[in-house]
Amino acid sequence: MLEYPNIDENQNSDIGGTFTGKVTIEQNDASPDITIIGTYIEENGEYKKTNSIPSEGYELNTEQSTCSNNATVGWDSSNNRVYVENLNTSGTECTLYYDEVILASDIILGKVTINESTPDFSQIATTDEGVYKAEDDLGTSYYFRGAVTNNYVSFAGYYWRIIRINGDGSIRIIYDGTTAHANRESSADRQTGTSAYNSSWNASYYVGYTYQINMQRPSTQNSGTASTIKGVLDSWYSTNITNQGLDDKVVSTPGFCNDRNIASGSNWVASGTTFYYAAYERLFTNKTPTLECNNTNDIYTTKIGLITADELSMAGGVYGQSNNSYYLYTGQTYWSMSPSYFYATLSYAYVFFVDSTGQLYNFDVHWTDYGVRPVLNLSADVTISSGDGTMNNPYVVN
Repeated sequence: MLEYPNIDENQNSDIGGTFTGKVTIEQNDASPDITIIGTYIEENGEYKKTNSIPSEGYELNTEQSTCSNNATVGWDSSNNRVYVENLNTSGTECTLYYDEVILASDIILGKVTINESTPDFSQIATTDEGVYKAEDDLGTSYYFRGAVTNNYVSFAGYYWRIIRINGDGSIRIIYDGTTAHANRESSADRQTGTSAYNSSWNASYYVGYTYQINMQRPSTQNSGTASTIKGVLDSWYSTNITNQGLDDKVVSTPGFCNDRNIASGSNWVASGTTFYYAAYERLFTNKTPTLECNNTNDIYTTKIGLITADELSMAGGVYGQSNNSYYLYTGQTYWSMSPSYFYATLSYAYVFFVDSTGQLYNFDVHWTDYGVRPVLNLSADVTISSGDGTMNNPYVVN
């Protein structure tokens, strides 16, 4: 039945009349209405009512928050927003409780004492020297040195050791096994396998994490042909991080430094003449490691890489000196991503590595039985659910 509701006019003349028209029916997919009847935020361990939903520094407590009509409330951590499920009727009312987000880096640094001095990098670190600070490309970085026992992390089903808190608050970690390993423990489980750094070796450009033929470094950041070890790392990351849905926990912005600057007194050549890279001068000659990368085209803004020789030095390794006490000793030989020199006599491109005695050394890039220890940068806004950083109670990333 159709009704003409104009009651101010006489409709007698329309009695028995006809008309034509078209009625369109559309589906309405709008969700039933929701009313937020209360929002509470945590301050100093107590909930206080607020008039607005916090935009940052908080996350929803899904256990404390409730909705009527059997609806359930959840938290989308990737986009920092609330969602409501099981909406079956209008008039649903929700009460939301937000907890303060304490960043993992704040928790970690809150449990250590920061040394204000600078270590003697000509000496190996065999005791727990704690945490020191140094400038990196993004600000002040805090690095662990020596036989530390409070830098264990559980993430993605594996154990890791914290190398440093980067200048942007992200956390640089190095793979340490499927189980937790104590300092001084020799175990092949502390690496993901072995690989050549690069399958080609007879020109200097093969020290590159990526490279271009007859060029000191690729012309733009992250370009060029991938080294053998980059392919191995990228594949491991895809299987063990991306496929587990953990990609949002890892960031690329700190980058990984494949420093191809040249030592003073040397000149870059593709082959034919021996020359040295800047890291060789810093670590073999001067014992002055750095966390700063001096050429932007040597910073690989990827989500996985390798430890640098400078980071190994700052952690307690020294060129040519054995050290089985610091936390980076594994009893295995494994790669760094820092070029050392090009040896013209044998036409070998050399990269720094750690040998089975824990010393920092260098060898040609095509050696296939050296270990791979992935390095990641956890996002500055990751949170940890438990742990104190010790081997039996590691920090657990949410």
